[in-house]
Amino acid sequence: MISIIDYGAGNLKSVSKALERLDLDSAVTSSFEDINNSKAMILPGVGSFGDCMKSLRSKGLDRCIIENVNKGKYLLGICLGLQLLYENSYEDGIWKGLGLLKGEIIRFDSTNKVPHMGWNNLIKGKDDFLSQNINEEEYVYFVHSYYAKPENAKDVVFWTEYGVKVPAVVRRNNIMGMQFHPEKSGPTGLKLLKNFGEMIR
Repeated sequence: MISIIDYGAGNLKSVSKALERLDLDSAVTSSFEDINNSKAMILPGVGSFGDCMKSLRSKGLDRCIIENVNKGKYLLGICLGLQLLYENSYEDGIWKGLGLLKGEIIRFDSTNKVPHMGWNNLIKGKDDFLSQNINEEEYVYFVHSYYAKPENAKDVVFWTEYGVKVPAVVRRNNIMGMQFHPEKSGPTGLKLLKNFGEMIR
């Protein structure tokens, strides 16, 4: 079972329905017991970085996530959930994230319209299990005003371009993130979620 972590923010139902279409067993939960007993975790995110981190911390879910990751359990952050994996964000102040990946979250400058909203293609950064059956002509759906600036570019599976190079899919061992919404990205998004599901079978 995959735990879709419910901390009061996130596109929970659409993520759950996407996994259901792929015959991946999941549950929307904030229960430590459920999360501890699950095969993998998904951390969705909608809204502001600071509010999401405050909610995670108030429920003790930040510690629960970190403990499970340290035991080797797979974690996938979606949209803002990817950003929460990093050390710091500069959205409306300075906020500490989960610190599972080294780097920071910064705002797009005024080169292009902000937020970045729409379909962009994926540019391969490295071969990875997550990148199986995905080519650079495929598009996914983004909605965000901030993006990750990773300390280690080798963590990036796919980039996209929006005035600057934006990490679209990242992975370091059992920690993964997708800056776009795979559940809203049609067949390509489902293939990426399927690859994640195959990793944990």
